[in-house]
Amino acid sequence: MRISVFFLLFLLPLTAAFTQTDSLTFPAAWQGKYAGELQIFTQKGLVQTLPMELHLLPLDTSENYTFTIIYGEDKVAGRRSYELETVNVAKGLYRVDEKNSIIMEGYLLGDAFYQRFEVSGTLLTTITEKTGADEITWTIVSGKNEAVSKSGGQIAEGEEIPEVSAFPLTNAQRAVLRRIE
Repeated sequence: MRISVFFLLFLLPLTAAFTQTDSLTFPAAWQGKYAGELQIFTQKGLVQTLPMELHLLPLDTSENYTFTIIYGEDKVAGRRSYELETVNVAKGLYRVDEKNSIIMEGYLLGDAFYQRFEVSGTLLTTITEKTGADEITWTIVSGKNEAVSKSGGQIAEGEEIPEVSAFPLTNAQRAVLRRIE
């Protein structure tokens, strides 16, 4: 029983990652400009709401796409102009080039594009998900990259249980973005 749970939780997702079908339509099928309201949450609840846009547009000079995020009312100061590069379509592997020496891998799994990275001791996970023909849901969660607890790491009922570390989440941001162009 535990082996089948292990397979479902760990091995089956790995198998799916290497048999992409949705990757054949990404990023072309996501192309467009999307806008909505970004909600920012902490343990205190909703602490801020602001406009957000995501632009996924083909570049004239390469097969890459823009991956532009705009936060807030000021579309110049709030603009983050990145570039989405295809690395390996079959594996759903892409890179986001921030054009400032930061280049991060991203992974298309099903209808969602995932990135996980660490900055100054904070672990962040972003999920950009195609949730409708004209809708993308953008989510980012973050917290310190230091375990708040550890459990397991012992023998239970004759089975060796791996040690599991749990990490805190202190911030969540979410936006439902609808196509505007």
